[in-house]
Amino acid sequence: MLAKRIIPCLDIKNNEVVKGIHFEGLRGAGDPLELAKRYNDELADELMFLDITASHEKRKTILELVKKISENIFIPFSVGGGVSDLEDIRNLLNSGADKVSINTAAVLNPGLIDSAAKKFGSSTIVIAIDAKKLGEGYIVFTHGGRNNSGIDAINWAKEVYNRGAGEILLTSMDRDGTKNGYEINLTSLVVRSVKIPVIASGGARNAEDMEEVFVKTGVSAALAASIFHYEETGIIPIKRYLKSKGINVRL
Repeated sequence: MLAKRIIPCLDIKNNEVVKGIHFEGLRGAGDPLELAKRYNDELADELMFLDITASHEKRKTILELVKKISENIFIPFSVGGGVSDLEDIRNLLNSGADKVSINTAAVLNPGLIDSAAKKFGSSTIVIAIDAKKLGEGYIVFTHGGRNNSGIDAINWAKEVYNRGAGEILLTSMDRDGTKNGYEINLTSLVVRSVKIPVIASGGARNAEDMEEVFVKTGVSAALAASIFHYEETGIIPIKRYLKSKGINVRL
């Protein structure tokens, strides 16, 4: 059985790592390069880098920062933010990213997923889904959580899978930054709908939350940000706890 992954996330704004609640009230959380090096040394399984205002500001991801980080870490590195076409994907891969995460552009132009998977391989294409509970369902939001697409998140997960995405980064906007635990229902629905790895994101508070999301949903990876940035806990202690509970992690 494949080991479950623990993935710290660097949300980047103005070359600084930031963190908010429900995608709002952003505050500084540190230097991206220093945090990336720390997580590399602390046995993170991957690193996620998201330039969270790039799409809203209609600009590209900061390639120089991506290159600098990639030269200093030795773990898989996923990068997203402001990706709008195949050239953007190529530039990020050439700058050292192992995978490229696409959100807004995929919603606006779903054919980009097909083209990207065909051109660069499904294993390099991550589709980020930012979802919020509205009424009885979950709806996809774009532009860093600002725009309601009106698209059902579960149906969208199925579509991106069918179009060739290799992985889904699923963020519950309702849980983001709250430390109330992952959104188990949403995550379960998406995991059951696709046959590719799903990364759970939004709401992590401690090792018990990660245990819960792994056990109850079958998710492939758990992502967290503030609990690592502000050193409320560490990756190694979380992995030791998960291993003690019978969950297969890399130590």
